[in-house]
Order: sequence, then C-alpha cells, then structure tokens
Amino acid sequence: MTTEIYRDAWGIPHLRAADARQLARAQGRVTALDRAWQLEVERHRAQGTSAAFLGPAAAAWDVLARRARLADTAKRSFDALDPDTAAWVRAYVDGVNEGLAEGARRTPEFAGTGLAPGRWEPWTPLAVWLATHLLFAGFPAKLWREQVIRHLGPEAVALFATDGPGTSGSNGWLAAGERTVTGQAVIAGDPHRFIEEPGVYQQIRLSCPEFDVVGLAVPGVPGMAHFGHTGTVAWAITNAMADYQDLYRERLRRTGAGVEALGPDGRWERAYRATESVEVRGADPVPVEVIETGRGPVIAGGPEGLDDGTFFPDAPDTPLALALRHPPRVTSDLGFATLLPLLRARTVADVDRAFDTWVEPVNVVLAADTEGGTLHRVAGRVPVRAEANRVRLVPAWEPGHEWRGWHETPRAGLTDGVAVMANQRGPSTPLGVEFAPPHRADRIAALLSGRDRWSAADMPALHMDTHLASAAPLLDRLAALDGLSPAAAALRDRLLRWDRRMDAASEPAAAYAAVRSAVVRRLAAEPAFTRLTEPPAYPEALLPWLGLTARIAFALENLLRAEELYGVDRPALVRAALEEVAADPAPARGWGETHRLAPWRALPGTPYAPGAETEPALSGDHDCVLCTSAVPGLTDLAARGPAARYVWDLARREDSLWVVPLGASGVPGSAHHRDQLPLWTRGDLVPVVTDWARLTKETTMTDPYADRPAVHEQVVDGYGTVRVLPLDAKGDAELVHGWVSQERAAFWGMNGLAQDDVAGIYAHLDTLDTHHAYLVVKDGEPAALLQTYEPEADRVGECYDVRPGDIGAHLLLAPASADSARAGWTGGLLVALVSFLLLTLDRQRIVIDPDVRNAKAIDRFVRQGFEAGPEVVLPEVDLPDVYLPEKRAQLAFLSRAVAFPG
Repeated sequence: MTTEIYRDAWGIPHLRAADARQLARAQGRVTALDRAWQLEVERHRAQGTSAAFLGPAAAAWDVLARRARLADTAKRSFDALDPDTAAWVRAYVDGVNEGLAEGARRTPEFAGTGLAPGRWEPWTPLAVWLATHLLFAGFPAKLWREQVIRHLGPEAVALFATDGPGTSGSNGWLAAGERTVTGQAVIAGDPHRFIEEPGVYQQIRLSCPEFDVVGLAVPGVPGMAHFGHTGTVAWAITNAMADYQDLYRERLRRTGAGVEALGPDGRWERAYRATESVEVRGADPVPVEVIETGRGPVIAGGPEGLDDGTFFPDAPDTPLALALRHPPRVTSDLGFATLLPLLRARTVADVDRAFDTWVEPVNVVLAADTEGGTLHRVAGRVPVRAEANRVRLVPAWEPGHEWRGWHETPRAGLTDGVAVMANQRGPSTPLGVEFAPPHRADRIAALLSGRDRWSAADMPALHMDTHLASAAPLLDRLAALDGLSPAAAALRDRLLRWDRRMDAASEPAAAYAAVRSAVVRRLAAEPAFTRLTEPPAYPEALLPWLGLTARIAFALENLLRAEELYGVDRPALVRAALEEVAADPAPARGWGETHRLAPWRALPGTPYAPGAETEPALSGDHDCVLCTSAVPGLTDLAARGPAARYVWDLARREDSLWVVPLGASGVPGSAHHRDQLPLWTRGDLVPVVTDWARLTKETTMTDPYADRPAVHEQVVDGYGTVRVLPLDAKGDAELVHGWVSQERAAFWGMNGLAQDDVAGIYAHLDTLDTHHAYLVVKDGEPAALLQTYEPEADRVGECYDVRPGDIGAHLLLAPASADSARAGWTGGLLVALVSFLLLTLDRQRIVIDPDVRNAKAIDRFVRQGFEAGPEVVLPEVDLPDVYLPEKRAQLAFLSRAVAFPG
C-alpha cells in the first residue's frame, strides 16, 4: 500500500493515500518534514518542558502548563476517543514520528539549541490543541475585571469591555448563490491570531477514495478543524467570543496527608497534590506544586497564597488560590470526534452534524454546499452557571457557582443572501461577556451591499480594506478643541481631512496613530487609574491581560465617549497629546514606517530570525477589516494579524484562493519558507490547485513493515493482507509498550512497566526455544501481538493433559482502529492466525488461557469455533527474568479437524 506526496509551485503538500488512516500518517510525516522545529516546540509547550531548551523566557508558560495539567487532560481525552478517531490520530502520530528525525536534520534550530527530536505519544496532538487554545476564551480577563470592580466599581467593567490584547479574532463572510456571479456560494475570510514563524496554519490537501479536501490545518493536529473545502461543501470559523472557563477562589489548607479545599457544602475535601520540576536551560529548575480541587487545577497561589502574600479583600485571613474549570477537564473531551466527519462531509447537513460534537474553542461556523445549502451557527460547549461566574472570580466554598449543564448552541440565518462574522455581538451574544467592536463586521456588510453579485476573485479586496471607523471618537475630540498652537492646529486640520484609511504609505494615518498613542499614555498615567497598575502577583503567563496601557488602548473608544471619566479632563488631555505630536521635529512619514510585522519566534535574535527593521511595512489596524494589531501607547509593531486568508468557491474549487503570512515550509533557507510573504503583504492570494497533473510528485510512502520478513502471509478475502512478523524486542518496544500499558490490556499483566522493562521481557523471550512473540500486521498497520508457547514448557501444561501437536497462544489486539470497530474485523484476523498456527507451524490443536474475567476475549474465541474447557488456576511464576502472578484462566481449544474439516 503506497501513499503519494505531491507539491504545488508554492511547496504546499497534496497527499493521496488508500484510506483515511494512511492519509493521516502521511499528513503527520509531511508536517514533521516541513515543520519539525514547530512541532517539537509545541509538544514541549504542551508538556511544560520547553524551558529546558528555550531558557528562562519559556519557564512561565511551562509552569502554567504543569499547574493546569494540560498533558493529563490530553491523555484523558485521548483515552475517551471513539475507536475510529483514536486510530486516525494514532496514525498521524506514527507519521510524525517517522518524519521527525529527517525534519530535524533540515532545521538549524535543533543544532542551535542542542535539542534532539523526541517521540510523540498518541495523545500529543490533543495536548498541542489544548495548549494552543487554553487562553483563547481569555479567562485571565476575569482577573482584570476583578481589579476594575475592586478599585473603580462594577460600572467600570463596561468601560473596558472590548476585544482585549489576549483574545483572538477573525473575519468571515458568506455570499449565497443569489449574490454571486456563478450562482454558487462563496465563503471568504481571515483568522486573526498572533503571527508566528512558522505559521499557525498549514495549507494542505488530503485525498483518498473516501474524501478529497483542501484546507488549513493546525500543525500537530490531523485533519482541518477550522477551514476546509471538500469539493461539494466548504466551511470556515471565527471565534465566537463565548465565555466557557471559570476561575474559582479556593480556600486551601495543608494537612498531614496533603492539601484540602473547602467545598460549597461546607466540608473540607481532599485535593490532588503532586510536586514537579520545570527544567530551565541556563538556570536552576523551578519547583511546581500541582494541586487540583473539585473545581479544577489550581493555576495561581496555593495554601499560602500568591508569591506576594495576597489575601482576599473580603476574607483577609484567607490566602489567595485560583482554580480553573473548563470543559475539556470536566468532560475529558476536546471535540476531536468532529475532525473525521468534517473530512467526510458532503453537505452542510454533514458539517452541521460534525460540529454538534465540537467542544473548544467555541466558534461561529459558516458553511455552504453545491446544493444551495448554507449554515450559520455556533459550535462548542458553554456551561450553564451563575452570571457572576462569567464576569469575575467566584468563591468555591459558596453554593450557587456550580455548572448546571450546557447551553444550546445558537443558530442564525442569512440577511439578503449574506452572513458576516467578525467576533461582534450576534448569534453567540447569550454565551459571552465581551465582544469585538462592530466596526469590522459593519464594514464588511457595507462593502458586500455595494454590489449585487460577487465572484471569488473579488473577495481579496475586502480582506485588505483599511477604513478605521474607531477613529471617530478621537477625531471628534480633536474637532472640539480651540486655542491650539499653529502647528497643532495644522495637524488637527490635516487629521480632520484624512480619509480614515490606515494605509502603510499614509502620513495622516501615522500622525493619527501617534496622537492616539500619546492619548493612551496620558490616560494610563491619570491618578484615577493608578491602582489598576498594581495587580496581585499573578503568574507571569497571565500578566498580559492586566497591562493598564494595553487595556486603555483597546478601550479608547469607550473611554473617550463616556459621559464622565472619574474626573479626568479629557479635552485637556487630548490637547496635550496633539501638541506633543505637533512639536515632534521628526519628518513626516507613512504609517508603515513604524507599523511593521513582528512575528513570534521561539528563538528570537538568532541568524534565522530577522529583526523588525527587515520585516514588511503593513497597512491596517486593530479595528480595520485588515486587522493588523499593534498596541497603541506601547508599540506600533503588529504581532497579530491575518494568520491566513482564504476564498472558498463552491462553483469551481479550482477557483478558490488562499495565502499564509510566510510560507508552507518552516525550514529557514527553504525556497518556501517566506515566499508567500510579499503576496500576503500586498493582499494577493495563490490559486488552490486541484489537478494532480499540475503538481510535482515528491515521494511515495510505503508500508514500513514491507522489508521485514514474514513467517506467514495470507490474503483473507474481503478483509485484507495479514502478515506475521517475528517481534523485534527493541525496535517494536515503543509500540508494544503503548499497547500493554493501557487499562484495556490489564489482563496481559504488564500495566505499570516501563518501556525498557517490556523490551527486556521480550528480549528474554527471544532467547527461548519454547516461547515466541510475533507482531501481526494487517495491510501495513500493526494489528496484534501474538505469543506462542509449548504447553509442556509453560505453567498451563500443569493444568490439563497436553497432547502431541498442541500449541499455546496469547493474543493482544491493537487498540481499536477504524477497521477493528467494524463487525467481523477480529474474525478476519483470526482466520489468518489460525492458519499460521495450525498449518504453517503444522500443529494439531491450539490452546488458549484467557483470564476468566476477560469475558470479551473468551466470547471472541468461542464465536471463532474454540471449545471451552475447564477453569484452572495457573500458579505464580517468579524467576529472575520474568514474574507472572497467579491467574484463574478459562482454557479453550481449537483442533485442526474443526478449523479445517475435510
């Protein structure tokens, strides 16, 4: 079975395989080849181990990841996956592990840090997803609101309610067939996220007989969760701005047995506690106390409070500790059951059903299909709970703050054949607290209303619109000033004539931005807000949400328009800011001189990380459709912006368009590392190629077990090819350890053993003439572990009358796969194994001895024709190289005459 990897002119991978699992393996492998450094950074961040090679700057995040128990939540969520999805994710991980070493050799960051590529676990993609989106709902904003309420009062919360510096936004719009030149829908948009190098989205195509999808993947995660086009249906998302994470104030105390938390019933309850250590390159390790209460993991403080000894103002004798409650930790579900059905979707009804199982982040979804169907809905889990939970910290020890089920996800229709989503209030309003200002959504709707019919080729112009509606409050304040100096008056008049477009070449745009920043800095220095500059000693990773200057910058509209602002003389403040900028002797310059791209890099300041002065000048601003966000008052550099742009054409998929900020490759020096950046900067997109003849074939992936000699190979009609390979004790140790460590394999007797221990056991077995171990492979995929033994040389021989020609067998099936979830899968496998044991090995009878409690296995063998024998007690075996506990077993037999009559 082969899998083919093709590339288009921009290095974008197009993958073709025989089935979904082979395709997932190819997606993992090509991602590792293109983005090995990115994958390993994300894996370590998810595990809280990135500071070990990135240094002290990464330690704060690692501590938060450990305290929030991200890896443990990912493990739980993987274990709860349905068999089809679990096998698909596992195949992706297999591909990552196959490609990491080669990908690392291509990438200079590995050599520069001394990092060796590691191994991905089956749950790692879930951990990457969780770490990437933990802060998406902006739960630290509740820390900010707590500060505002405490120092300014509850009414002040609305003044600062806006799309803050820690949240992420997006634009998306759908024009139904009645509004397009082709009569088929077009979906377009751009997700706004922190721009990273390599990029946070991966352009890719996944094709097999079951589906053929182009879209944007998140590196480290299989499939295309956010944006995709199957040929007959396409979908896209934006952040719904829902509130689905709670912060609980906890009362904790130490006891001789550990830590206890006071629950809402007035009782002290035992909390989980463990100690861990974050390794830090070039510095001492950071000890971490991990505590989890009935609400969730404690992410700040502890029994002794925060580092600065902060106590509750309303409970001065109680140290401050904060527990995070969020849906994946509560339900052991990250929504991964959505991913495969999305790839298999043919209509909007299919997309709709797929998103019914979505969890987080909570998104607004747009979809359209070639049958004329459209979809506009919210997807994700939002808990039902008290209003106070949504706004601020709530006391864990008081009743009334528990979760009481889940909100229904709202739906909406189209207006005049159009739907627009830009993080504004809309269908998700009942689920959120703060939303983006309506400027982007209103501007997109206005532009779309400007003509009756649109084409896919028309849409990039909307992506690049730079009109800044949020400039109005400051310009209104400027217009009302009098008695200005000549220079300030001239500047004011120039700004009032300005077209309010934040174009990179615009001098008035630069002047407006300078005045705005001066106003922000002066407001942040006002005594009325001084107390907001000194929050408690919260973890460093949460502090960006508490920065006063950034909060004022993004709330400037509200602060300038409020009827009264705590005695602040805003006319005098705006006047002073205008005079300050007017007095600047620097020559006039365009907005793009200071408004430049500033992508996040795990290793800044290295030879393969260009400085800001070499990055492109950008048009746009935070509230423009072209949302390139700086932080007025702090910097004009743009760390956030369109992390991709897409146009999905339902009439002809090959007329669809896409672009990413940098390129398809994460390897510095590659031809495709930054080749899309000039296009992205000026607003051009590249065509989506669907004709395989226009692609360049890069390689063919083959069965990784094809070169290993088999002791038995058999094609089972209607099932597939089964090969029985001698087990490689060392080479197969990781695979086998992953199987025998699962709870489902408890009867195998190896739960709790380390990988080296498992390898040692099978290395010992390999020295015996009477016992053998085999890896069973179906169609190139590991399917089972088979062990055979001579009954007279085994403890089972003491419990029944051994006949000449008997052979004993133990069988451990691989964790459930897409195939093994289907009826008859095990039966097809046993057909080949029975042939191997009785015909290839020339034996007369098979004996098996499953644990009597393993009713599922016993039933499986009986259905295959085995005849149940007696229940026996197998004695304990305690030897230097192996230990087997006492076991009550159900013997069963299958003779050659029964298996092959005649």
